[in-house]
Amino acid sequence: MMSNFTLDHFQSLLQTVTDVIKDNALNQSLEDKLNRLFPADGEHFEAIRNCCIAGIESGDLCKYEAGGIKYGRVIKPNAGLQGYSVDVVDMESVAGPHHTHPKGEIDLIMPIDAQAQFDNRSAGWLVYGPGSAHSPTVTQGKALVLYLLPQGEIEFTRQ
Repeated sequence: MMSNFTLDHFQSLLQTVTDVIKDNALNQSLEDKLNRLFPADGEHFEAIRNCCIAGIESGDLCKYEAGGIKYGRVIKPNAGLQGYSVDVVDMESVAGPHHTHPKGEIDLIMPIDAQAQFDNRSAGWLVYGPGSAHSPTVTQGKALVLYLLPQGEIEFTRQ
């Protein structure tokens, strides 16, 4: 049975992650560390995934929709999360709007359909460094993606 979504529980799950992130540069080394400490087949990953699913089902997450993408900022940047904001998106075989990450972006990829990929990656963590940019793309089915943004910074670009 799916647990009920509470923002406090969700933030506590993510605080465990941001406490690890806090002193690390956003790079491949951090990505490797997150995938080692919070693997896609691990309990913490599953707890975050289940919390996201429960939050979507309750209407607390992904309250907005545009271009076939359900999305929403769940938590604004705060000290408890080391200054990170939290966004969750629900995407199915679609490309999102192109944007840049002034200070980087940390993504948690949670496939709903087993074969689904986000930016050609399956379940797990993906770290984009400062100044990186992309059109976030989910292929081969449906996936949830959680974004951690330093100070909530993101810049959407015109294509």
